[in-house]
Amino acid sequence: MSAPTDPTGPTDSRGLRGILAPVALLDRWLQVVLVALVATCAVRYVDRHGLDALGVAILAGAAVLALAYATRAALPGLSWWPTVWVAGMVAIWAGLTVVAPSFAWCAVPVAFAVLRVLPFGWAAATVVAMTLLVAGSTTRISDSPDPTLLVGPVGVAIVTVIAYRSLERESRARQDLLDELGEAQAELAEEQHRSGALAERTRLSREIHDSVGQGLSSINLLLQAAERAWDDQPLAAREHVRTAAATARDGLEEVRHVVRDLAPAELGDGSGDALAGALRRAADQAVPGLAVEVRVDGGPVPLRPEVAAALLRTTRGALANVREHAGAGRVAVTLTYLGDEVLLDVRDDGRGFAPWQGRGPQGFRGHGLRGIRDRAAALGGTAEVESAPGEGTTVSVRFPV
Repeated sequence: MSAPTDPTGPTDSRGLRGILAPVALLDRWLQVVLVALVATCAVRYVDRHGLDALGVAILAGAAVLALAYATRAALPGLSWWPTVWVAGMVAIWAGLTVVAPSFAWCAVPVAFAVLRVLPFGWAAATVVAMTLLVAGSTTRISDSPDPTLLVGPVGVAIVTVIAYRSLERESRARQDLLDELGEAQAELAEEQHRSGALAERTRLSREIHDSVGQGLSSINLLLQAAERAWDDQPLAAREHVRTAAATARDGLEEVRHVVRDLAPAELGDGSGDALAGALRRAADQAVPGLAVEVRVDGGPVPLRPEVAAALLRTTRGALANVREHAGAGRVAVTLTYLGDEVLLDVRDDGRGFAPWQGRGPQGFRGHGLRGIRDRAAALGGTAEVESAPGEGTTVSVRFPV
């Protein structure tokens, strides 16, 4: 719980409620000026009046004033002590000024001490009283009464206090804005952290769906086919088992690369031949017993690893949709290099669907199609789905080269 604030001025842990910020450089120079003024006024008094009992008292008071001012930086952490300290400073200065009007020059650093410690109302009243004392002392040693010696210093003191009050308020307002900015930046960083964590979870979900999930589904189909052919077609059953084992090994390697956010190992250096071979293997494993044609058009060029991985995982996801939903007899996977972009089409002759019916919040129906769209968008590409009931489905993605 924060401490209650004083409406007349800010209060820190040391009980300082003044309207001037604690600037170290200003404090040091005010101390130097005060010591110089006190020493000069003391020498002048002794030179003019001699070193009698009053002179010794004046010198002692001047020394106490200078030493007391020097203790301002070491004020103890008591809320009431700064007020007692500044009151003692003003009292010592006032006594010296009444006896020796030349000490009126010391009013400036003492007034700064008042402004540093006291709240605005008390600080303004104290500075005005000090100014009246300075004016009275100056008038006392002048040859003839001069009203400007009274009105001028008082007016200057009032204007100076109000000006510093305005500066202090501007400083506090700017500090409040800086504090709000700091809080906003902290909230933004926290929100970015949450967004990053959500994006990473989405990425892992998408990659697991289109790699590990589809691999496990293929293994299941292969093992079912092997079980059906185990007695009548043992050679075919063994081939299905070998393919399932190879798919399991590929899936394990894929898990490692998905976790590390790396391209699949089978893509090698990302060359066109490596990608085409990976697409053919994905076609062989994804839909056992279904004719899947893989074709490459144009001159293959090296692709960024993340783009090559996205093309392979998109193919796996699209083929999984064909296997689970399309009831297709033929599938064509076409990879086309168009110079400044690469295009992947996965076309089937299955039952098709209405893409805009039952779609999810991101524009596509089904987790797999949304994952394809999100993956393409994350890499600066686009994804499209063309389908109609009874007319098959085409999933297309394109990426800039």
